[in-house]
Amino acid sequence: QVQLVESGGGLVQAGDSLRLSCVASGLTFDNYAMGWFRQAPGKEREFVAAIGWTLGSTYYADSVKGRFIISRDNAKNTVYLQMNSLKSDDTAVYYCAVPGFTRYLPIRPTDYKNWGQGTQVTVSS
Repeated sequence: QVQLVESGGGLVQAGDSLRLSCVASGLTFDNYAMGWFRQAPGKEREFVAAIGWTLGSTYYADSVKGRFIISRDNAKNTVYLQMNSLKSDDTAVYYCAVPGFTRYLPIRPTDYKNWGQGTQVTVSS
């Protein structure tokens, strides 16, 4: 079965950087786009960034554009989220996810089938 394991979260100050990683197993990684989402307390899960399966097409939420960078290493079955210039509004649990279909790059949470357990990112102001 598909497993996704995130790491790299933590407590940082506003303006700092963090890099999240997500290692995938149980799938042919380079056939799938990958996405990052986040959920803050009392809020719905929201799209952060997504990357295509091989060509590296990327999409970002407006709130993180210019600050976050999504990338992937297909040889390591890993997707990354480099987060720069962090703000208190970025505080949330961050999840990586795999869509329900190969070669499909969605941004809606409902189009993603498998999810990691999440990693907490807390930004103090």
